[in-house]
Amino acid sequence: MNEKSEPTKLKASLGLLDGTMIVAGSMIGSGIFIVSADIIRNVGSSGWLIAVWLITGFMTLTAAVSYGELSAMFPKAGGQYVYLKESYNKLIAFLYGWSFFAVIQTGTIAAVGVAFSKFTAYLIPAVSEDNILFSSMIGSWHLTISAAQCVSIALIILLTFINTRGVKSGKLIQNTFTLTKLASLFGLILFGFIMLKPDVWHANWANAWDIHKLNPDNSIGSYTMAAALGAIAAAMVGSIFSSDAWNNVTFIAGEMKNPKRNIGLSLFLGTLIVTLIYVSINLVYTGVLPLHEIATANKDRVAVAASQVIFGHAGTVIIALMIMVSTFGCNNGLIMAGARVYYTMAKDGLFFKRTGTLNKFAVPGFGLWIQCIIASILCLSGKYGDLLDMISLVVVIFYILTIAGIYILRVKSPNAERPYKAFGYPVLPALYIMLGLAFCILLLLYKPEYSRGGLYIVLAGIPIYYIAKRYFKNEEISGT
Repeated sequence: MNEKSEPTKLKASLGLLDGTMIVAGSMIGSGIFIVSADIIRNVGSSGWLIAVWLITGFMTLTAAVSYGELSAMFPKAGGQYVYLKESYNKLIAFLYGWSFFAVIQTGTIAAVGVAFSKFTAYLIPAVSEDNILFSSMIGSWHLTISAAQCVSIALIILLTFINTRGVKSGKLIQNTFTLTKLASLFGLILFGFIMLKPDVWHANWANAWDIHKLNPDNSIGSYTMAAALGAIAAAMVGSIFSSDAWNNVTFIAGEMKNPKRNIGLSLFLGTLIVTLIYVSINLVYTGVLPLHEIATANKDRVAVAASQVIFGHAGTVIIALMIMVSTFGCNNGLIMAGARVYYTMAKDGLFFKRTGTLNKFAVPGFGLWIQCIIASILCLSGKYGDLLDMISLVVVIFYILTIAGIYILRVKSPNAERPYKAFGYPVLPALYIMLGLAFCILLLLYKPEYSRGGLYIVLAGIPIYYIAKRYFKNEEISGT
């Protein structure tokens, strides 16, 4: 098929179930199986472990129902990028798109891909990260390539190829794997409560609200009030990472049937399901493992330790299979949705012209492959974990800006059609903004290593924006 006969519009072929599966599937990766160890080390008690997940869940649900208004107003491909452009200007939108391309989406794809390969190594030791296939010095940089990195790149390439064959191919994988992992997680929760150990539960919940630092040697470190708030913010880095990517469904609005209704509903349903699962799984952790075992789980693999208690020796294999299914489906959702942002940026003349075209299957194939290349490079760099630590603050800043955009648009465009209005407006969106700002300020004060790098990435986008405007000036594609 020649270029002239290639589709010019995205096909609306996704329904409410598909949207909900994209939300839930993109959110649930490997984080819920791992990050609770670090949360416990920071807060030291069962009550505050659950509180961190509840606060994160409340923030996520509040943001999701707030995004419902924006998604109904602007049911276009690109989602959050479009909302920021309409609320502010192209520069703010580009800074989001740049950060999204440089690390937020591509770094998450890389990290989830490597998590897939690490847990595959439980079943196939030959693909372990300890199996080094190549090692060489390139200047001052020591490049090593492990079997795990190769498997993760192969996974990313495979899922990218499948998604270039049309949205229906990606939809089939997303629905199948997300439904499978939801059933598996509900099964883990059910058996976890059945196998709950009353003595462990009572011991863990005896001083549930005594917040303190829990050291690897099981010793306890006390906090001042200010330091305790900093510890909660540090603990939330893991829960926010595990709960992120819920907004991926907004990026594919151009392919949703009845997007004014289904985007908002899928955001609410997907985030609600995942929040309930995350809180329940952490209750299971506190019911089968003493707190010090959660804090000192081997390589932070809390779910593996819990599964061994629940299922015996077969627990490791069961969790490995669950995480493989989870990360496979998660990466499919991330890969499917991400390229739609670059597609919309190209339509605005801020990205490579070819990224704004569709292939014969009516998907942005070039954008998918560019995303694949960057994610693969991040896999090889070995720095994806550091990058993800950096972006926690950046992700929340852009969520705050987007939700603040609801207030701005109410003033700028008071008569615009709003098929759905933000639930709890103006209180709930304002509450999210206050909680988000508190999280960002505490991170800046108590964990600057998490925030400075992320801010540098965002600020680097300012000169890149003006360079991009100049470079792509003659390539801008008409239409938005």
